[in-house]
Amino acid sequence: MTQSLLVAVDVGTGSARAGVLTAQGSLISRAERPIVMNRTDANHAEHDSEQIWLAVCTAVREAVAGAGADPANVVGLSFDATCSLVVRDADGQPVTVSTNGEDCWDTIVWLDHRALAEADECTSTGHPVLAYAGGVMSPEMEAPKLMWLKRHMPKSWSRAGRMFDLADFLSWKATGSLARSQSTLTCKWTYLAHAENGWQHDFLATIGLEDLIDKAALPQKASPVGTDLGPLTATAAEELGLTTTCRVGAGLIDAHAGALGVLGAFAHDIKTIDHHLALAAGTSSCVMALSAEDRPTSGVWGPYFGAVLPGVWLNEGGQSATGALLDHIIRWHSAGGEPGPQMHYDIAQRIIELRLREGRALADRLHVLPDFHGNRSPLGNPFALGVISGLTLDSDFDSLCRLYWRAAVSIALGVRHILETLNTRGYAIDTLHVTGGHTKNAVLMELYADATGCTVVESSAKDATLLGMAMVAATAAGLYPSLDAACVAMQQGGRERAPDAAARPQFDKDYRIFLEMLRQRQIIDAMV
Repeated sequence: MTQSLLVAVDVGTGSARAGVLTAQGSLISRAERPIVMNRTDANHAEHDSEQIWLAVCTAVREAVAGAGADPANVVGLSFDATCSLVVRDADGQPVTVSTNGEDCWDTIVWLDHRALAEADECTSTGHPVLAYAGGVMSPEMEAPKLMWLKRHMPKSWSRAGRMFDLADFLSWKATGSLARSQSTLTCKWTYLAHAENGWQHDFLATIGLEDLIDKAALPQKASPVGTDLGPLTATAAEELGLTTTCRVGAGLIDAHAGALGVLGAFAHDIKTIDHHLALAAGTSSCVMALSAEDRPTSGVWGPYFGAVLPGVWLNEGGQSATGALLDHIIRWHSAGGEPGPQMHYDIAQRIIELRLREGRALADRLHVLPDFHGNRSPLGNPFALGVISGLTLDSDFDSLCRLYWRAAVSIALGVRHILETLNTRGYAIDTLHVTGGHTKNAVLMELYADATGCTVVESSAKDATLLGMAMVAATAAGLYPSLDAACVAMQQGGRERAPDAAARPQFDKDYRIFLEMLRQRQIIDAMV
């Protein structure tokens, strides 16, 4: 009997990954290709969407070849991607979003912060949509980016005829469908999926985007995650190395795909799903909690209806720079250099040696606030700045290791700050499911347990994000009757790590200092 296979595609900040998986959720083969980024300013970052599509196609072909699979056996495909904004004209051709005017740079990257002022304007409206965005509009969402584009690049705005979140752009390239995912529209475009009329036209008019629906060719209704958007077009099938019998499912934002991969196993028990928190951690970190009812939480994005699982509410917190912060610390320190995997490993090994000698008192007068790129949650302050207290004149490798250790502690304490905020809103989080690049960092994985007091679960899936997208692809292909059923059938379990009770007093003290530093920063900011 021929085995049905699935292709899952995950597009992150720096690369596109493709995996071939079985209908039971086992990853057979994976391939990765880099994507490029253009930086014309510290707050500006752009992608070339055609280069992303080429990277996706190359990765898919390599993954299928690596699996030794017959393309005819691939029955389902789905895409996740960062919440980056792709701008095209009415004919589907690229439109520049870059101040250099080159049309190839048609995508504003999720981490781009050019629209800080516009985000503040959105917040100042006090519109009810903000209750479903954590009360504060982030410059990482699409509305302020679109405002900026219309104001500062009116020629590009006048040329625009289609605008997509990156995951929806990839689905369009694959199928020709202009449908948009409930994940992307609800989380980034101020679409209210729980409301009878999802688009809030009065809000769009208030922020000067009354023409957005037509300009972006947006649908009146979002497509639930896993919806069958149709088969691959002949062109896309040829470029991807697949066939036109392959169905494409409505995808997700990349972090949400990771959440689906690790929390989907609890889809059958929504009443207790609020004990579990998904942490998708790489360059930045997203913290996602699911619940049976909406739980508005200041400084935490959402609640979003049906953004990950049908009928379930999502609250999403995050840290804008985590892996990026540790990379920055390495580059910044005189004993550092290029922050490759070997450098991170060497630092982690030296931290282990230093802790064997100094115990939990290692660098205990050195403290960090990790908000070097703003505080996404729970403060919702994109203008927040990082703080380091306790520096000396030391500049050797050990001093780098101590600073790296304390920066890692601050990242874990930031997660604790978010989950404790969520717990005030009805959650009872005691288990943290981690996926992404941080699972390769032994220092961070230990801290996520000990500094938060949570049991940490690392998925047994070789790639939980690709697993989540395979669940979507399987649903679109009709292998399972619903996304819930696909999640339960394909989940892979995980390895648990309990927090060290002996470490609790040290991290409780660190957390009190962390909160005091936040208070002191607020006082200083008010003075200036």
